[in-house]
Amino acid sequence: MPGVASIPTRDDSGRLRAVVETPRGSRVKIKFDEALQQFAFSRPLVLGLSYPCDWGFFPSTRAPDGDPLDVLIYHDAATYPGVVIPCRAIGVLGVSQRSKRGGRERNDRVIAVPLDEPRFDDARGLHERVRKELEQFFLSAVAFEGKALRVEGWEGPTSADKLIRRTQRAHASRR
Repeated sequence: MPGVASIPTRDDSGRLRAVVETPRGSRVKIKFDEALQQFAFSRPLVLGLSYPCDWGFFPSTRAPDGDPLDVLIYHDAATYPGVVIPCRAIGVLGVSQRSKRGGRERNDRVIAVPLDEPRFDDARGLHERVRKELEQFFLSAVAFEGKALRVEGWEGPTSADKLIRRTQRAHASRR
């Protein structure tokens, strides 16, 4: 039986699928463990910090860090680990971090909105203040992890789509 990380990135009509790992409001990072086929505790966040939105990945993708491509699902509700949310990408936050293999590697975060949530039908991007707050969240979330996270900048939906397709190809070539 294939795991949740192996379901197609898009449904039959081409809609993106995001899998929630860590729900909004969580004070711990939850990560899908491919070997266990379960969602597992990864680590606590620093004191006072919680996830501002649902956090997860696009299945059947492989980012430069070796994991599925990260996605923050920007909406105002909390779901649960394993929930699949049909969504569309509205941008990408480019970040780099210290690689476990030495040097630096990209670990970009796609920002997406749910398709079936009408209040986001006309969302085209994020307000500057929200972008700055998300940058600070990501920096704070790994403050004691030794990753030396660096914000590289924001790009729009076209760049997000190209990144998703590139990581889909990387996943397919690894099989």
